[in-house]
Amino acid sequence: MNQFRGYRCSLCGTEYSPDEVTYTCPKDGGNLDVELEYDLIRKKYQPEDILSRKDYSLWRYEPLLPVNTPKGENTPLHHAGWTPVFQLNTLARELGLKHLWLKDEARNPSASFKDRASAIVVARAREIKADVIVAASTGNAGAALACMAAAVGHRAVILAPRTAPPAKIAQLLIFGARVILVDGSYDHAFDLTVQAAQEFGWYCRNTGFNPFTAEGKKTAAFEIWEWWLEAHRDWHKKDSPLNDHPPLLIFVPVGDGNIISGIHKGFKDLLRLGWIQNLPRIVGVQAEGSAAVARAFHANTEIITPVSANTLADSISVDLPRDGVRAVRAARETGGTYITVSDQEILQAIATLGRVGIFAEPAAATAFAGLVRGVQTGLVHSDDPVLILSTGSGLKDIRAAMQAVTQAPVIEPSLQALKQIL
Repeated sequence: MNQFRGYRCSLCGTEYSPDEVTYTCPKDGGNLDVELEYDLIRKKYQPEDILSRKDYSLWRYEPLLPVNTPKGENTPLHHAGWTPVFQLNTLARELGLKHLWLKDEARNPSASFKDRASAIVVARAREIKADVIVAASTGNAGAALACMAAAVGHRAVILAPRTAPPAKIAQLLIFGARVILVDGSYDHAFDLTVQAAQEFGWYCRNTGFNPFTAEGKKTAAFEIWEWWLEAHRDWHKKDSPLNDHPPLLIFVPVGDGNIISGIHKGFKDLLRLGWIQNLPRIVGVQAEGSAAVARAFHANTEIITPVSANTLADSISVDLPRDGVRAVRAARETGGTYITVSDQEILQAIATLGRVGIFAEPAAATAFAGLVRGVQTGLVHSDDPVLILSTGSGLKDIRAAMQAVTQAPVIEPSLQALKQIL
């Protein structure tokens, strides 16, 4: 059985039992943090109990999750998570860094980080016997929900802006979700899904609204912790390698704020269990045209002022980040910061990552663009161990990818023509 104890409001601190609330705090609308039975987990499990498991998916961390592993056939729902970490030696040398890695979330079943949240939400929906799950999405969250729901025969309804990349809309349709395009922004779609959930009794997956989404996303922190332990055993003699050299610096793309807050939650869970002694530093990266969280962070406030989002990185294009407060705290409480980058820097990052075999969509490449800016401004030092979180496949937005490269020439089918172009 899972160790789900209840919720705590991230703003006022009010605690609720699992049956009292579903989405946000009734008092102030604050995002809810899922509370686990940490004392019971600590008594029952040691890190080795997790590290020795043979389930190579996010479900290997079931003792630290608020839902049980879904039973049944071997489906894509059972294979979300456990994405690889690649060493980027060539780019490290170019940037003057000694240690640089990238965690490639494009290896998830629907090719994005959002599968983590959707897997947990679908499992929760089945536990509470919700017939329909609805979500607002610019593409990735919806595709992830459609994929996870289809894997276990659950019904999903997706509301997406009509401007969402065609490849992402294609995924929604292929996975069999009921897809409705909204003539408006992501924020319009978000508000409409909340209204629809209330009107029709659907279970709403929206990030920064449903507390179980962060619980899915925190599993990336568990994987980073496990990778760090295994990959750096020679770096330390104590129990926790996070103490023995500059802390790991994690660069995360930020839109509505739920990914960075989820990763923060994962490391905080490990800290509360005593399985780590310090938190890694988390750096949020936003597009200049959608930087509401970064502005709040640098203004030293938790008041998130909406912007009129305008960036080619559709997955992080948000007027009002729905998890902005916790996103600010994720950087502040870990000694991190926020960086903003231009769309041109994002396109350059797509091309640069491509040179080392990583095909990233704009939002995913934003994290690497932030690292480049961080090196240029002196925020990142040569000894800092750096991990980039690449959140989605470039195949999801071919239109943006083609802007990042020089177009291929067209020639006559002759050797002479080939020699001329060469």
